[in-house]
Amino acid sequence: MELVLKPHDDENVVKAVAKKRRTKVEHIEPRPEDFPTRVQTPWKIGAHVSAAGGVENAIVNAAKLGATAFALFLKSQRKWTGPPLKAESISLFRKRLEAFGYAPSDVLPHGNYLVNLGNPDEEKREKSYECFVDELKRCEQLGLVYYNFHPGSTVGLASVEDSLAHVANCINRAHKETERIVIVIENMAGAGNVIGGKFEELAAIIFGVEIKSRVGVCLDTCHMFAAGYDIRTEEVQQFDTIVGLKYLREMHLNDSKTPCGSKKDRHDNLGMGQLGLPAFAHIVTDKRTQGIPLIIETPSHDVEDIWRAEIATLHALAADGGQAQTLEDGGAAVREAVKAAGKLSGKARKKRTRAVDSDAEDEFD
Repeated sequence: MELVLKPHDDENVVKAVAKKRRTKVEHIEPRPEDFPTRVQTPWKIGAHVSAAGGVENAIVNAAKLGATAFALFLKSQRKWTGPPLKAESISLFRKRLEAFGYAPSDVLPHGNYLVNLGNPDEEKREKSYECFVDELKRCEQLGLVYYNFHPGSTVGLASVEDSLAHVANCINRAHKETERIVIVIENMAGAGNVIGGKFEELAAIIFGVEIKSRVGVCLDTCHMFAAGYDIRTEEVQQFDTIVGLKYLREMHLNDSKTPCGSKKDRHDNLGMGQLGLPAFAHIVTDKRTQGIPLIIETPSHDVEDIWRAEIATLHALAADGGQAQTLEDGGAAVREAVKAAGKLSGKARKKRTRAVDSDAEDEFD
């Protein structure tokens, strides 16, 4: 028998479908006990994770990797502006941070790639400054401690000294517009007109900052090596002499595809580049690097197992003091993870590979 819908029946069906579409899927909050147990040592080790869908998701993505610290972008790193943080995201971020056992000082927000506080053009520098301060205020909304950024470039139109002074002046202005955030300057590889490749340049910026308790340095191992500091053989004594270890607030742990002094910022996976795994074992067994975020930014090919293997290796080295067997096993685990990622089909791999090699040193204008 054929079913005939009367007009009011058809209307009821439409209403029922509309109601179903409006019904939200029940939110299930992630539980820390459902994630891998994180190795706890005095060294805070993690990766730069995705914050897609909301900054609160970065915490979950870090926990999945077994990370005890993490970095994230607070908005698109290649756009000047972005939508404000949602109240719900801010609340969830703070709640998850506590629930998953991360301290605010374990988090390292990374600044926008377009910002150039060293630009001699006042209008362009002001545009950078507005983006810069917006991100600082986002950090404070989330209750965080640090904000890491690239110092910028002379763009070939100013002296290095003038650009360094511009950066220091912008930091001084930003301190007056914010309450507590510590602004952390990242060292660079020294390519072209980019400033911050030499320790003396970092020291010059700090010298010009008025509130020195709210400024620091993030040392990137690949950048240091590319800039000519051979950290395979040299202690951090040179940095301590020129800048001061008290300003070391964070580190980026990246191997280098290019040799020492190349001025090329090309990140490689731990133990697979020119630096080698023993250099990183030294870092995660040095008491001077305890308690600060140690963040990897190595190529992941969008495969979590690579970062998971690298983080596990660093945790193991920190836990046992860098034993030879751990170096061997850890290196093998990283190579295997990278090899597995390399088995992706050519087209899929090209699409999924994330360009973390260059830290956008040539994007300043």
